[in-house]
Amino acid sequence: MEQQNNDSSRFLSSGVPGLDNILAGGLTRDRLYLVEGEPGTGKTTLALQFLNEGKRQGESVLYITLAETTVELSSVAQSHGWTLDGIHIEEIIPDQASLDPDQQYSIFHPSEIELGTTTQRILAAIEKYKPTRAVLDSLSELQLLAESPLRYRRQVLALKQYLTSRNCTTIFLDDRTALSTDLQVRSVAHGVVTLELASQSYGSERRRLRVVKYRGIAFRGGSHDYRILHGGLHVFPRLVAAETRVSSTRRQLSSGLAAMDDLLGGGLEEGMSTLVAGPPGSGKSTVAAQFVSAACRRGERAAMFLFEESRNNMLNRAESLGLDLKRAIDDGLLTVQQVDPAELTPGQFTQAVVSAAAADARVIVIDSLNGYLNAVPDERFLSTYLHELLTYLGQRGVVTIVVGVQAGMIGGAMTTAVDASYIADNVIMLRYFEAEGEVRQAISVFKKRGSRHERTLRDFSIGKGGPMVGAVLAGFHGVLTGVPTYIHPATDAAHGPASRQP
Repeated sequence: MEQQNNDSSRFLSSGVPGLDNILAGGLTRDRLYLVEGEPGTGKTTLALQFLNEGKRQGESVLYITLAETTVELSSVAQSHGWTLDGIHIEEIIPDQASLDPDQQYSIFHPSEIELGTTTQRILAAIEKYKPTRAVLDSLSELQLLAESPLRYRRQVLALKQYLTSRNCTTIFLDDRTALSTDLQVRSVAHGVVTLELASQSYGSERRRLRVVKYRGIAFRGGSHDYRILHGGLHVFPRLVAAETRVSSTRRQLSSGLAAMDDLLGGGLEEGMSTLVAGPPGSGKSTVAAQFVSAACRRGERAAMFLFEESRNNMLNRAESLGLDLKRAIDDGLLTVQQVDPAELTPGQFTQAVVSAAAADARVIVIDSLNGYLNAVPDERFLSTYLHELLTYLGQRGVVTIVVGVQAGMIGGAMTTAVDASYIADNVIMLRYFEAEGEVRQAISVFKKRGSRHERTLRDFSIGKGGPMVGAVLAGFHGVLTGVPTYIHPATDAAHGPASRQP
C-alpha cells in the first residue's frame, strides 16, 4: 500500500478560474475535500472542471456517481462544450429490478445490504482505474444508507483513509438533501467549500462561494461571487486592497484643457479617485470623456464602464463634441464596457475593472455611481466594495473618475448617493444657475488631496469642441444657490456695492 503524501506544499489546480487564487495556490494533493451546496449551485459542474483539469494533465480521473446517470452527466458536460472522453464513470445506482417486490429484502434492512454493496463497488472502481483525482457524488446517498451518524462517520473515515493512501485527491459532493444535516464530513475533510444561491428582488440570482475550512493554508476568507457560464464556474475573488500596497511617485495627468488644468492645479494625480458630481445633464459624463480622450491622445490606455448610457450613444455623443473615442477603441487604447445592471454581481464588476487595470489602463471611468449602487439593491455593502476597489486602483497609480448624479436641479439641498469624502480624493462640482434670463452652468473644485487648486467658480459650457471652462464668475454671489446676485464691478464707497437680481 502506498503512503499518503505528507508534503503540503504540492498543489493541484482546481480547474476553476479564480478558485485557485482563493485557495492560495490550489488543492493540496492526496487530501479529501468537501464541496457542499443545495441543488442547482453548480457542484457537478465544479467537479467536472476538476476532473477535466486532471485529464489535461494526463492523469487518471474517476467520477463515482450514486445519483446521476452517465447520460445526465454527459448532458451537463455538453452544455459547457466538454466531453466525458478520458473521464472514467462508475455508475452505482439501483436498477429497475429493485422495484420488483420479489427482489426486496424481508429479513435484513435494505441499508445493511446496499451499503456494503455500494462500498465494495466504490473500492473496486478505485482499484481498477487507480485515479489521481476522484469525485464521489453524492454523500446524501451514503448518509441515507448508513442511517446512524456513527456508521456514516466511520464509513466516510474509511473511504478517506483508503483514497488518500492511494495518492488520490478526492472531492465529495454533498447536496444537503439527506434527512438530517450534520457536520460529520466537515470535521473529517481537509478542506470545505460551500456554494450558495440567493434570489434577488430583481434580476438574476446571486451566487457566492465560501471556503469554510482549509487546513494549514492561509486562504482568502469571506464570500466570493461566482457565475455559471458556458465553460463552467468562474469565481471572482473578493478584492483585498491591503494586499497590493505600494508607494510610488505620482505625476499629474492633463485634461487637455488649459483652463480646467488651472482649476485643478495642474491636472489629476495618478492614484487618486475623482468624483464628478452634479445634476442630470450638467456635463459630468462629458468631463469624464474629456480626460479619457486626452489620455488616449497621449498614447495611454483607458477604460470606461457604463451603467446608464448605452455604449453606442456615448460614442456618438462624444464624436459630436469632437472627442474621437471611436478611433481610440480602434487603436486598442480604449475599452468601453456597457454593464447590464440586472445581471451584475459586485465581484464580477470588480474583476472587470481589475482586469482593465492589469491591462495598464491609466484612466478608468465608472459612469455612474448611482447606476452602480442601484445595480444590486439588496447588497448591503456596495459602498464598501467600491471603496476597496478605488483603493486598489489608487495603489496601482490609476486615475479613477466616478460620475455621481445629484438629486435636484437647482438649489443648496442637493445630495449624492454616498458620502463623497469616503469615496473620492477629489470632488469636481457642476451646477446650474440662473442669470440674465438663461440657465448657465458653473464648475468648481470642492476638494483635492493631491495638490493645491483654485477655489473659484468658473463658467462652464459644452459646445462642438467639447467641454469649455470659461472665466471666473467674479461678478456673482450665491451661484451655488442657483439664483445668484449680480455684483457690479464698480463700487460706491458711500453706499457699498450696488446689486440687482439677474
